[in-house]
Amino acid sequence: MRLSARFLAALLAGAAGAALSAPASAEPNFEVIVGGDAYFQAAYINQRQDDGLRSSEFANRFRLTVNPAVTTEDGLQYGARLRLLAGNGDPSVAGRTVENDRAFLYATGAFGTVQAGVINGLSDEYGIIGPNLEGIAGSPDSNGILFLHGSTTYAALPLAATSLRTLVSYDPGTKLIYITPSLYGFQLAASYTPRLGDSNTSVNRRKVDALGDALSFHDVVEAGGAYQAVFDELTIEASAFYQTGKAVRQSDGVTSQSYEDLNSVHVGANIGYGPVKVGASYAYSGKSGYAKGIADARAQQNVIVGAQYTSGPLVFAANYLRALGNDSATMSIPAKADIWQAGVTWTVAPGMTTGVEYDYVRSSLSSASLIGTDLNDRAHILMLDTRLAF
Repeated sequence: MRLSARFLAALLAGAAGAALSAPASAEPNFEVIVGGDAYFQAAYINQRQDDGLRSSEFANRFRLTVNPAVTTEDGLQYGARLRLLAGNGDPSVAGRTVENDRAFLYATGAFGTVQAGVINGLSDEYGIIGPNLEGIAGSPDSNGILFLHGSTTYAALPLAATSLRTLVSYDPGTKLIYITPSLYGFQLAASYTPRLGDSNTSVNRRKVDALGDALSFHDVVEAGGAYQAVFDELTIEASAFYQTGKAVRQSDGVTSQSYEDLNSVHVGANIGYGPVKVGASYAYSGKSGYAKGIADARAQQNVIVGAQYTSGPLVFAANYLRALGNDSATMSIPAKADIWQAGVTWTVAPGMTTGVEYDYVRSSLSSASLIGTDLNDRAHILMLDTRLAF
């Protein structure tokens, strides 16, 4: 792993240097493109394990994207992209700090695409989880499940219930990425991340953290590919990605704790015909990130099956997710969750949608040490979701 990560880093750095280091003979004429999106969500929650909790809640997010770009006469396009967030999708964060989850340089040409900087992992960007993506009511990415935050159930969910693709592809640590040109609908890609969570001007070369720190991985490599094809009314999409990395050991100088290294795979596919699209995905991460030596270690995995039907301005969606693993809070107690979702999204006007979604969540823990405790939960979530994209 150590040698392959260094080799990939050198390869990507060389590609980035070749793409970005050409001398400038004249001042480029950059075009600055500004865009973004926003949503407001209102939810009603009926939950068995809801002691001390209200049954209604709001959530909102605003993202602003700034993209200075230029295209040369020979077809080379290069620039940078910044995406600012008011609300990062973490239900535990109540502050109003604006942050970024994209800040990278890029160059695209006949050689493919090189990206360098803060961006999510390849699977998170390009991995298929079925036809229902974020923004469609009834999507596994709709954030409806986040309204369970504050209950014991949310912390007891397996990580695979919210990390839908390769295990830590959601992390926007600084990366080097190379994407090949498209050939007959196929594209391959590879990325290297020195350390998860290490972004912008942060420098963190540690391979050992303080005991009790959050779990992290270093020398993370992700590679895979995607395929797209259209045959009259038939569309086919597929993707497959693999992610690997070294777990960061923890120590206080006397006691140390080691964790299982990262090994995670994600595959997905969609088939569409006319207004109908169906798809499925599967992710498997095994014991990745678990403390070595724990008594119970349920393999982390999820299965997603979804369908949608489009009729004019309306999109009808349905989805099922089964997630297995250990609880996301302690990573030590076997857990599982079954989530059924259905929704309708209406395009009110260009760039503006509103939708209604219903989620049913059934979850449970399995632990001999918790005998006598109610380890099961059932939750009904009804959510209104209004979005703007510009």
